[in-house]
Amino acid sequence: MLLQHLSLTNVRNFIRLETEVLSGATLIVGANAQGKTSLLEAVYYLARASSPHAQSDRQLINFLALREAAPFARLVAEFRRADRPQRVEIRLVIEPGNSSTEPRLHREVLLNGVRRRVSDLAGGLHAVLFLPQDLRVLEGPPSERRQHLDSSLAQADAAYAESLSEYGKVLAQRNALLKQLGDQGNQTSQLSFWDEELAEHGATLIRGRALALAEHDRLAAPIHHDLTRGRETLHLEYLPSYDPLPPAAQLGLPIQTAPDRTVVSRQAIRDGLLHALEEQRSEDLARGSTSLGPHRDDFRFTSNGIDLRSYGSRGQNRTAMLALKLAEVEWLHQRTSEWPVLLLDEVLAELDGERRQDLLRRVTDLPQAMVTTADVEMFDEEFCRRATVWEVAAGVLRPWQPSAPRDPA
Repeated sequence: MLLQHLSLTNVRNFIRLETEVLSGATLIVGANAQGKTSLLEAVYYLARASSPHAQSDRQLINFLALREAAPFARLVAEFRRADRPQRVEIRLVIEPGNSSTEPRLHREVLLNGVRRRVSDLAGGLHAVLFLPQDLRVLEGPPSERRQHLDSSLAQADAAYAESLSEYGKVLAQRNALLKQLGDQGNQTSQLSFWDEELAEHGATLIRGRALALAEHDRLAAPIHHDLTRGRETLHLEYLPSYDPLPPAAQLGLPIQTAPDRTVVSRQAIRDGLLHALEEQRSEDLARGSTSLGPHRDDFRFTSNGIDLRSYGSRGQNRTAMLALKLAEVEWLHQRTSEWPVLLLDEVLAELDGERRQDLLRRVTDLPQAMVTTADVEMFDEEFCRRATVWEVAAGVLRPWQPSAPRDPA
């Protein structure tokens, strides 16, 4: 898959942008707050209809456009997938309210000119994004890691995306009923329906996460080994809230060997989760919330057996996250037979010279990558010579013109 053309109207810094996108590496140079990250954000949004920066889609609309009578933003990507030209378009329109209602934002997703659901984007443009704040995936609460993994899976698997959406709705209904029954002091069979639904969709999530993390672990370990020049070994370990493996199956494992949950079928996970929810019902009624299920899952990064969340340095954690992102690129290619666009924002900060060289070599070898920087001197001449180099200033993109030759010293 190759992104070929990008069109933005009233998106963040960009009032109007029309640009061809070439294969290989593209380096985007610019000072802070000029539009570098916004450009990557736009490509990522076209792949997932979700922004890593904005709490609301309204924030994507250019602030000058918000002053107009009918504020809107429009994002369009033309790309080739399976050797066929395709097009994805997302429109954001703020519809005016009246005396009793507030203005409302309307989002419309079109694939090849046909209006589609957000979940249908799994068959469209694919992108993997690294931002400096992605270290919170490793260092932050479990919700950050779940969101990261779910976002990757939803991009490759429409069925997973559908179950993820349904699971959230069912969980909200079950929790509301638990609070209601707890206030009344009753335990009734009303929970049985929601337990069945939660187990049905939860099994899809647990099975999907177990498989995906095992595959990411297999792909990330050699990448991380290369980035650390063989000094460190990275592993990812799934920590499910409901463990589909019985304790007896884990007793014979050697120390530091993660149990293989991929051997458990979806049906077995579904039946086991349903039984666990029924056993946990009294405690859930007392708490007024569901205490067991994939909404409480986690996973762990270890390097040479050390938990990076607790003991990793900033450099170690950044390298681990980069290895995970590069593994995600490989994983999406294996799952979909298409290479995603790799988007890297200020990626070289906090990396030593060796790790910079190894990372840039991998980026150069990919079919398509877009990399931002405020300091082009961080990139070696060979990379800049092979890459397409753009400059962005005040939302205007143009070919980069170096101000002076580099000092050979």
